[in-house]
Amino acid sequence: MILAGGEGRRLLPLTRDRAKPAVPFAGRYRLIDFVLSNFVNSGLLKIKVLTQYKSNSLNTHLSRGWHVTGIASNFVEAVPAMQNLGPRWFLGSADAIYQNLNVITDEHPEYVCVFSADHIYKMDVRQMLDFHMEVGAEVTVAARPVPRRDATAFGCIGCDDAGRITDFVEKPPDPPSMPGDPESTLVSMGNYIFNADALVRELQRDADADTAHDFGKNIITSMHGGSPAYVYDFLRNEVPGVTGREHGYWVDVGTLDAYHAASMELVSVQPVFNLYNREWPVRTVRQHLGPTKFVFNTEERRGVAVDSLVCEGCIVAGGQIERSILSPGCQIHSWAHVEESVLFDEVVVGRRARVRRVIADKGVVFEDGASVGYDLDRDRERFTVSPGGVVCIPKGAVVTA
Repeated sequence: MILAGGEGRRLLPLTRDRAKPAVPFAGRYRLIDFVLSNFVNSGLLKIKVLTQYKSNSLNTHLSRGWHVTGIASNFVEAVPAMQNLGPRWFLGSADAIYQNLNVITDEHPEYVCVFSADHIYKMDVRQMLDFHMEVGAEVTVAARPVPRRDATAFGCIGCDDAGRITDFVEKPPDPPSMPGDPESTLVSMGNYIFNADALVRELQRDADADTAHDFGKNIITSMHGGSPAYVYDFLRNEVPGVTGREHGYWVDVGTLDAYHAASMELVSVQPVFNLYNREWPVRTVRQHLGPTKFVFNTEERRGVAVDSLVCEGCIVAGGQIERSILSPGCQIHSWAHVEESVLFDEVVVGRRARVRRVIADKGVVFEDGASVGYDLDRDRERFTVSPGGVVCIPKGAVVTA
């Protein structure tokens, strides 16, 4: 069960018209594609996606691109918020599952994976499931160490030498350090495996309690005191084709600066996260667009892209692209300059326009001579500018000179 109802306020304006898991990433993917690819590549093919906030584009993406064919009992299906228990939306991540307990009872599973929908990583989920069964856990939490200064945004875990959880604190102001490593904290990745009966029991207990109905704050926190609750070390996960620096890669792109940084890492000469691993492919919807085209090669103007990802259907007509990501269908006109930017689908950059450190949502038009990213004070008057100086332009905006 994939929790995909998140609003993603810290990514505004990218989440103004779409759920966070539907936000594009790396040109041709959506954030949810990464967790779905992990499950499909792991051979786990009974997948329910729980949606809520502005889910239209997410539902369209799932219906057009995620068909598990061949065996009728396998599926990737969206489960919309239906207010099954009365006129209210989901009160928290645990309540989202509780309101859809019929999904579990109808399928009669022995184990239920409850995973987040909006992180970038590769994981063989079967290895985590094998660990869960081997240690006799009722719940297993995937975790990895992060610098202690960054751990305040996560659920922080304490465990004994056998991996049994001894403490779980959600987003503490003073994160606990790991034994032997005072500068690191073991944090939850928001991915859980439950015995189905234990999950149903805990959700029913939590539903009658005065809580935030959250998996981290309430379900895991209450279980580790009495039930067999274990931590799975993500660093022990071995994914085919993943070696070296990529091993253990996991990124939460929950802010504009984090999103931009992860995007820029992809266009480096040797990125940590490998999109070209055929042994563990990242799957998505294929668009029926023409090949990417670069035109003009004169002293006056030249269509060129360096250290960049340029997706299908793009036309670079005499413009220059540096360290940027162009999603499908972008058009870059003569003498334009795009630098360290992420352009979503069908963005148009006019003649002599200059775009630097920008995230431009779908259908944005930069008129001839427009300039963004060079005068942040002026940019703040028109657009969202992140603390790190990344300019984010909302869907369909027209940027004048």
